Amino acid sequence: MRRILLKLSGEALAGNKKTGFDEGTVRKVALQIKVLTEEGLQVGIVIGGGNFWRGRASQNLDRTKADQIGMLATVMNCIYVSEIFRSVGMRTGVFTPFVCGSFTELFSKDRADESFESGKVVFFAGGTGHPYFSTDTGTVLRAVEVGADVILLAKSIDGIYDDDPLKNPAARKYDQVTISEVIDRKLQAVDMTASVLARDHKMPMWVFGLNEENSIVDTVKGNFHGTKVIV
Repeated sequence: MRRILLKLSGEALAGNKKTGFDEGTVRKVALQIKVLTEEGLQVGIVIGGGNFWRGRASQNLDRTKADQIGMLATVMNCIYVSEIFRSVGMRTGVFTPFVCGSFTELFSKDRADESFESGKVVFFAGGTGHPYFSTDTGTVLRAVEVGADVILLAKSIDGIYDDDPLKNPAARKYDQVTISEVIDRKLQAVDMTASVLARDHKMPMWVFGLNEENSIVDTVKGNFHGTKVIV
């Protein structure tokens, strides 16, 4: 692999606090990414906003406005995580699909490619920039646009199951599944729009647990214990 796109859930970065940031958790992620970049891997990152806001959970706001708040939550997450990455010696760039003053750069494929080639870790914040689309969809869209070899989905659960393992102890984990099976069985590795986009553009996804020790490095180097979604 030459270029990967890593999707981090906001909740996972909050650690046991469930909301906000857990610096220790973020620093562990940063140190793993530093190992990979020092070996020449180009890394892009998308972060969800669930540690601050889930627009669909709001019953009293217009959906467009609720989703815009969620987009801003992902911007906050990317700026914070980017700074933790910088504190351990990496160079970063944060891109958004809308103007955020001097906080971020406006996304374009050319600018992102230049950042990758210069050795920066590239953060894609703000989702797609449009309501009704999740950060899952933004993840697959950016992966396709920048030509990533694979999407790594780092979650609080260590793979894809046939049922919710938190509610059903007998739930069975898949070692490998096709993206068509994910869609047909509604397994929700990512949401349906993102799944169809991944299928249409033949973008593989590997799902694993962020909280396992050294899980990102192990996944990239082949010591993988999650679920591979193949095309």
